[in-house]
Amino acid sequence: MDGSQGNDGVDKEELDEKYPHRPHNHSNTLPFHDLFLTLFNPLNDNKKKPTGPIMARRKQGPHGSANRSPHEIRRNIIERFISRWRKEVGNDIYPAFRLIVPEKDRDRPMYGLKEKAIGKLLVKTMKIDKNSEDGFNLLNWKLPSQSTASRMAGDFAGRCFEIISKRPMRTSVGELTVGEVNEMLDKLAAAQREEHQLPIFETFYEQMNPEELLWLIRIILRQMKVGATEKTFFDVWHPDAEALFNVSSSLRRVCWELYDPSVRLESDDTGITLMQCFQPQLAQFQMHSFERMVEKMRPAEEDDTFWVEEKMDGERMQLHMMEDSSILGGKRFGFWSRKAKDYTYLYGNGFQDENGALTRHIKDAFNPAVHNIILDGEMITWDPEQDAMVPFGTLKTAAISEQRNPFSTGQRPLFRVFDCLYLNGEPITSYTLRDRRRALEASVHSVPRRLEILEFTEAHDFAEIEPLLRKVVAEASEGLILKNPRSMYRLNERNDDWLKVKPEYMTEFGESLDCIVIGGYYGSGKRGGRLSSFLCGLKVDQRQIDKGANPMKCYSFFKVGGGFTAMDYANVRHHTDGKWKDWDSKRPPTEFIELAGGHLQHERPDVWIRPDDSVVVSVKAASVTPTDSFRMGLTLRFPRFKKLRTDRDWTTALSIQGFLDLKANVEKEQKEKEFTVDDGRKRARTTRKKELRVAGGDQIFTTPYAGPETRLFEGLKFFIITDAAKPEKKSKAELEQLVKTNGGQIFQTHTAFKDTICIAERRTVKVASLQKAGDQDIIRPSWIFDCIKQNQADGERPRFVLPVEPSHIFSATEAFQEHAASNVDEYGDSYARDVSVEELREIFGKMPAISPSPSDVSKLKEQLRQQSTELRESRGWMFTDLVIYLDKSGLSQTDHSYSQEKELSLASDRKLQLASNYIRFGDGKITDDLQDIPLTHVIVGDDRSRLKQIRQEIKDKSALPRIVTVDWVETSWQEETLLDEERFAPV
Repeated sequence: MDGSQGNDGVDKEELDEKYPHRPHNHSNTLPFHDLFLTLFNPLNDNKKKPTGPIMARRKQGPHGSANRSPHEIRRNIIERFISRWRKEVGNDIYPAFRLIVPEKDRDRPMYGLKEKAIGKLLVKTMKIDKNSEDGFNLLNWKLPSQSTASRMAGDFAGRCFEIISKRPMRTSVGELTVGEVNEMLDKLAAAQREEHQLPIFETFYEQMNPEELLWLIRIILRQMKVGATEKTFFDVWHPDAEALFNVSSSLRRVCWELYDPSVRLESDDTGITLMQCFQPQLAQFQMHSFERMVEKMRPAEEDDTFWVEEKMDGERMQLHMMEDSSILGGKRFGFWSRKAKDYTYLYGNGFQDENGALTRHIKDAFNPAVHNIILDGEMITWDPEQDAMVPFGTLKTAAISEQRNPFSTGQRPLFRVFDCLYLNGEPITSYTLRDRRRALEASVHSVPRRLEILEFTEAHDFAEIEPLLRKVVAEASEGLILKNPRSMYRLNERNDDWLKVKPEYMTEFGESLDCIVIGGYYGSGKRGGRLSSFLCGLKVDQRQIDKGANPMKCYSFFKVGGGFTAMDYANVRHHTDGKWKDWDSKRPPTEFIELAGGHLQHERPDVWIRPDDSVVVSVKAASVTPTDSFRMGLTLRFPRFKKLRTDRDWTTALSIQGFLDLKANVEKEQKEKEFTVDDGRKRARTTRKKELRVAGGDQIFTTPYAGPETRLFEGLKFFIITDAAKPEKKSKAELEQLVKTNGGQIFQTHTAFKDTICIAERRTVKVASLQKAGDQDIIRPSWIFDCIKQNQADGERPRFVLPVEPSHIFSATEAFQEHAASNVDEYGDSYARDVSVEELREIFGKMPAISPSPSDVSKLKEQLRQQSTELRESRGWMFTDLVIYLDKSGLSQTDHSYSQEKELSLASDRKLQLASNYIRFGDGKITDDLQDIPLTHVIVGDDRSRLKQIRQEIKDKSALPRIVTVDWVETSWQEETLLDEERFAPV
């Protein structure tokens, strides 16, 4: 029989030992094409049928109406397929389910292939020119096809089907079985390099027709869209299938332990289990009003309490702990994300795991009476220096940093626990939240800034929500979660017992911003082939115009794609049709649009439009946040389209200064502002499946994006022997991908070519063998990172590979070491690359300290000034010999109380602080004593309230200092010469 077990690299004996009662098929698996001919296509046809009684349906058969609901038809299609499988193949349906619901298959690693990579493989497989129409359409699948007949824009698999259909190797369906396809997909998942992936794709291409390949690509991308969810498949397979998947996240267990529908799970088997990842309970989206949300908490007359927790901006995580004498410390840990990704390697498997970013810090977190436990919580990033939470997206970096240096003061992972689901051998999900909380507090002790129990507030009335929401938004938090303390924990459910209250759903940063559309992005999926999101900008002000900017020029500010109805898109098309131009990255329209990143052109659109041809859109958002992706340096968080402003054009759209003024006013009034749920425009909620963003990754099989393609290493051969730990952690496969992306070739031996570059930073058996031979130079991976970093920093300059430095060498011959030493100075400073701040500190640390006397310094400066008029007039000498007092208010910058007088004083202080920087740079001396003997100048800001007092204090000095405004410093700096003080005397 073929590979019907789909054992993805696991030995048959090992599977038999782990699953002794698993079913075995009596025949080969069904042909692969039967999946779409008898299952996928009928399900999709059913999805397209009208669902309501719009027309009278024709009666079928002798017994009256044969009309059935789409749900009934769906179940019937699946039942027929499963019944046929049992009859013709056997009771092991796991091989088929791996292809039917591939997104739920946790046993097969990720392929590391996205649309663009598959497109490149298909271009090479079919031997078509990448610059031809079909090659372009494959590699630019989101854009409308160059052929007007195409309707597949945004549907990558559909676009592939179109192009493969023009040059198929087979027109009829192939003979590959489900089992054989699984075996080939296992090989594809293990193939991390293009040269290994390409032969597998060529085999698929030779043995499948275009429709088979279409479904194969959807399986690889795990984007099936077959008109039925995994819940429907599970329900038809076995009544307990969904329950088992919820507690185990294992498709294999669902198929092998529940192959007999007549045998039900025992109650013990439907509960969560130690070291088995479960599907957690999720919070429901918020309703229209706080009052309605509290009603959903089902308050009783004798108990109307609901709980309010802060919503964390992190990664949902479950912690499992059990006794295990084989682990140092006696306890084994497991960590899984909401998507069932195993992060134990990142956070630690025991108290003494040296690679654990968390477990070695939480030895005191558990009551000694706790033998095993499962906790539910959120893994966030904490910055000890700011003592504040850092936005999600930095978690993996923080965890890796903590792995390397557990005693650093840098960012670290912090586990905030809010639920206990298993304790000392007993699942407690059926207990109320109130009881589970008691168990949590008795079992776990907070370890500050490592593992903490999340606090909650007891509330009884919906009016208590608003001030709590106001508080967390002021602290830049995610929002709130309302919880029913009388509720049990429901696996893999999103119900009204937990409700989200997030600021991005609220009228927050003003009601709306009216911004000009300057670019567009083509969508995918149902939005394919048309513009689905837009780049909006802020027009320049008179200041930029005076410097030569086109009055129509706009700075990129944000992208918006949410909130549009089909009518809204049609309206935008109506006003802009025929006015869009393709974005040419070699000749960008800088006269009209300025993007971030200079030549890198961050967030460049697919098409652009002149502001005088464009439309103004009214947009609302949750908040404003700093960014490097847009030219403004700021962007809107969660922007949503409100309406098209047909009464406005580019001349009346929001300008740069107009926005900055608005931002300042909003921040000033934020404390007085009342939160209100936005009821201005309601539409049906659509849930969009988000791309998985993980805090750690599968380091064996994942081939991540390795940066922009370059030819930096073109002509060089590499043998990557080990992974990299510094300056960033990358697996061997990731390093190989990095080299390939930048033009290098990868070999698995140092003897393939004479000049093969060996890369390693650990002494493995292979490395030790090369070292013993004594004739092979071994370079650290840091050299690769430095080359790429310098290449990016050089921008448009000619590309070159950095010479090797002593810090790059892991092991080398004496001659090579001498050569490397010639590439740095005596302190290790590189002649060829830009060193980092940390490296510069190390270099300075190696230099002998030189401490000349003040008189020596003074003498040297005088000699230099006498010898060079140009030097004397430079900014670095501008304030030499001046002793200056800056009249600052002394007010605290952290005091947020507001008054007009205080605002003036703080603004004045900010200008004086800038002047202080100029003075120090110009060799001036700052004093805080008005009675300082050599005092030459007193600088006052816009706040002149202390001017009279200052004059009184200095009136008795033998030599009076000049009193000037801060403009004297700023204007002198701009003119690069010291100006006459009389013109800057304060009034």
